[in-house]
Amino acid sequence: MVTNQERHAPGPLYFDNAAATALAPEVLVRMVAHLQGVDANPSSTAHWLGQRAAAVVGAARAEIAAEFGCESDEVIFTSGATEANNLALQGVARAHVDQGRHLIVSAIEHQSVLACCAALERDGFEITRLPPNRAGWIEPETVRQAVRTDTLLISIQHINNETGVMQPIDEMAALASEVGMLLHVDAAQSAGKFAIDLEKTPIDLLALSAHKFHGPKGIGCLIVRNRRQLRLQPLMYGGGQEFGLRPGTLPTHQIIGLSRALTLAARRRETDLAWVAQLKRQFLEQLAAHLTYRVHGDPARSSPYIVNLSIDGIGSDALINQLAPDLAIASGSACASGTVEPSAVLRTMGVEGDALNGAVRVSFSRYQTVDEVSAAVNSIVAAVQRMRALTSTAMQTTTPQSPRRSS
Repeated sequence: MVTNQERHAPGPLYFDNAAATALAPEVLVRMVAHLQGVDANPSSTAHWLGQRAAAVVGAARAEIAAEFGCESDEVIFTSGATEANNLALQGVARAHVDQGRHLIVSAIEHQSVLACCAALERDGFEITRLPPNRAGWIEPETVRQAVRTDTLLISIQHINNETGVMQPIDEMAALASEVGMLLHVDAAQSAGKFAIDLEKTPIDLLALSAHKFHGPKGIGCLIVRNRRQLRLQPLMYGGGQEFGLRPGTLPTHQIIGLSRALTLAARRRETDLAWVAQLKRQFLEQLAAHLTYRVHGDPARSSPYIVNLSIDGIGSDALINQLAPDLAIASGSACASGTVEPSAVLRTMGVEGDALNGAVRVSFSRYQTVDEVSAAVNSIVAAVQRMRALTSTAMQTTTPQSPRRSS
């Protein structure tokens, strides 16, 4: 097994897998093998090389469709889940504006959904943003109460990218079917890692990114169920690729990487789940032996791949800076990195004060080891001890001294 140290050496241990995972060796081999030949344009089917490229894309599309229980022509390749989310929301809203202008989203969606909804609002659409309960998940009844006769779509992510809390997607799908609304699900943190069967769970629009399950960056897809009946307005216009929904030359090698990574993830899904659950459990138990912390999000609904926590009296930015040479973790969504604003997700859950300002995200992968988890805990403990020692010294030097009495 290739370890994190071998993948990222020299440098810190990598525990930010919710942002991006390491490319699986088997995926790299397949991609490189394809790139070593003539990589023709799969739309240039007038010659044999283009036909071969089109066949490769077709095989990958079928492989992805088989994993999710949908038809091959319902898989629309995109640059990732961000583009897929935008195509889903804007595509539905603008194509069906004659039927309504109302969308329902959770208030803890990824920014690619929330920012898209803000743009739709500026164009005259109405958005209802539903807060989660304090455990971090959306209760189906709150969705039911928000549905109106002009509601076009309900958007609920499968697993929150900051807390790892899993939303009740099966119940949401049943509700959407009952009230006759479309359901969009951002599955960036769940696709590949958890089984999603669209024949059993009626999700209309499903978005995912390959780099979340050990595939390459820059490729993902939007699955559009009943594509022939569900009209979408494209975001861009061009050569008509992807059934007219996403123009541009298809990146064949990246599509191969997506399908191979997804197949590999599905094949070892249960093994990976058991392994990362063990790593997360060990991490929390070892950390508890040294520090007092608070976990954010419902433990009964949390993905084993992600934990979000605050350590008493420790700010997230200061901790991440202290850890930088030894350990890579995050304070929230990768798309919001570099900002100093506290997590909007946690704030919406009712987390405030030191717990909000100290929240960090630690995320695991199949390639991490027990020893690396122990090393990560040791790095965090040492960093906290340094920070507390510095704080104590600073307080002592700034404490006014009592004046000396003359004898």
